Amino acid sequence: MINRIRNRHFFILDVALLWLAAYASFVLRLERLHLGEFWPAFVLFGFTAVSTTTFSFYRLGIYARYWRYASVDELVLLTVSVGIATTAASLFCFVALHLLPPDWILPRSIPPIFFMLALGATAVPRFTVRSYVRYQYRLRGLPPGKHVLIAGAGDAGAMIAREMQRNPQLGMLPIGFVDDDPAKHGIRIQGVKVMGPREAIPELVTRLDVRQVIIAMPTAPGKTIRQIVDICEEARVQTKTMPGIYELLDGAVRVNQLRDVDIEDLLRREPVQTDVTAVTTFLRGKRVLVTGGGGSIGSELCRQICRAEPSQLIFMGHGENSVFDMHNELQQRHGRTISIVPIIADTRSPERLRTVFQQYRPHIVFHAAAHKHVPLMEQNPAEAITNNVIGTRNLLQAALETGVGHFVMISTDKAVNPTSVMGASKRAAELLVHQAAKRSGRPYVAVRFGNVLGSRGSVILTFKKQIADGGPVTITHPDMTRFFMTIPEAVQLVLQAAVLGSGGEVFVLDMGDPVKIKDLAHDLIELSGLKIGQDIDVQVTGIRPGEKLYEELFVKGESYGRTRHEKIFVAENASRFVPPDLDDMVHILETAAYQNDDAAIIRGLKSLIPEYTPLAGQTAVLPLLPLSPSRSEQALPAPVIS
Repeated sequence: MINRIRNRHFFILDVALLWLAAYASFVLRLERLHLGEFWPAFVLFGFTAVSTTTFSFYRLGIYARYWRYASVDELVLLTVSVGIATTAASLFCFVALHLLPPDWILPRSIPPIFFMLALGATAVPRFTVRSYVRYQYRLRGLPPGKHVLIAGAGDAGAMIAREMQRNPQLGMLPIGFVDDDPAKHGIRIQGVKVMGPREAIPELVTRLDVRQVIIAMPTAPGKTIRQIVDICEEARVQTKTMPGIYELLDGAVRVNQLRDVDIEDLLRREPVQTDVTAVTTFLRGKRVLVTGGGGSIGSELCRQICRAEPSQLIFMGHGENSVFDMHNELQQRHGRTISIVPIIADTRSPERLRTVFQQYRPHIVFHAAAHKHVPLMEQNPAEAITNNVIGTRNLLQAALETGVGHFVMISTDKAVNPTSVMGASKRAAELLVHQAAKRSGRPYVAVRFGNVLGSRGSVILTFKKQIADGGPVTITHPDMTRFFMTIPEAVQLVLQAAVLGSGGEVFVLDMGDPVKIKDLAHDLIELSGLKIGQDIDVQVTGIRPGEKLYEELFVKGESYGRTRHEKIFVAENASRFVPPDLDDMVHILETAAYQNDDAAIIRGLKSLIPEYTPLAGQTAVLPLLPLSPSRSEQALPAPVIS
């Protein structure tokens, strides 16, 4: 019977109980049942209070709530609604009584007494429904729905549990938490008990018929996520997780964000405290131009820049399809508050760039457009020069001519002691930025970091496609390591570095420990539910032209120090590496590139960048190796900064 109660029934009950609350207020104040001379005031106050309260409930959505899943939010809303109604009714009655006969008396203590009684009269029936439903669940056993165990009894876990309880159509029932904090063991969150540490998962899966474990730990490092995933694999239970803290920029946690555990989760690092206020102040109200706006880094830059509410975002790309898609996304999300301008342009065209800069006059430029694939650029060195070097030079010229205040170039760890044309071209672009900073005195800087997880053409996407095709998964060398970051994390640190720049510096993002590519392949295969050597093979193909076994982040001779941000280092003396004849050397490279003279390009790069050492590479396919899936092998240690 109680399950059939609807909000129309609550309305009828409210009218009756609110009148009773008004009468009880007078009885408690007068300490007698007969109101005597206070009857007229009671009628006036009762009618006004009932009318304002039900109207307030309607306007604030009290009658649109599903009270079977009421929580503290609903109690707060009830309190606010009753408070507003009581205040409005009291003000009206006290004003009205001045215009009515003097024997109409309303004691001043009646409104606060009514507020407490009215809150109880409206809250108790509603929360009785919630309690009854939960009691019925206990009598009948657990309600319908997939039994879910939540790993992480923090804010994210509590929000996930609450959303499941409030939305039974999700078909997910939280029946317990696990958390490594002993102080939480045994307590209840949203009525759900914390049942022990992560090691209890196998026993709970069996005893409670758990069908899914949700990892609700957005700030946990990848090591913790990996351990929980391993425990769940042993317990043969499905796992889901939520995005990391870098992806939850709005702080909201929702069930529809849950997804399968991915490699990004296993490589997740400790979250870095970012100075959101400084970035927002830096960008708000400015005209910001982003090159490569349709690419992986450029598109995420656009998203995060828009959150800071610039006056205008001009994003430029060479591929019309990616620019079209990005423009639609940004226009839908921010088009009402920000002027969003898509530009199809090639940085190799100085006349086109000059026109764009003169028309829009950007205050800040983020240069993310570049060719980045090492083997491709080894085969097409002219493209690397014209796009990465000449394109950067053209952008800097346009920026200097139009008075751009800040210029931030996205560089790469492959620019350090480069062995590839791509890396050498990015190092040349860094030198051009330093030169522009010296000449203008403006904060033109470069930001250097490693591989980005999930970016276009990344090794992760290649591995996923190979796994989907049934294998083999190919790696170039068992000992090859790389630094990795997620796209949102990299972009947040780029924005932080932009705030820190004063001119001519190279900022280096702390990439953490390097990761073996072999371990990435093993993790992805296992996350796909496959066994190495049984379901899918791993094949070693040999190092490709231009590749190194491991990447570096620091150029010999650059003096690095920590900035006020714990994950960003700076080389303040980077500008002293700019050769005095840089313009002439770049012109020689440009001529060689437009003549498609590969040998001249290599000679020009060696002359400009003495540390550039081309590697021939190994292209022969090595025999299939029985690579162990064990993760016991340690990756190469990260560089130490003193």
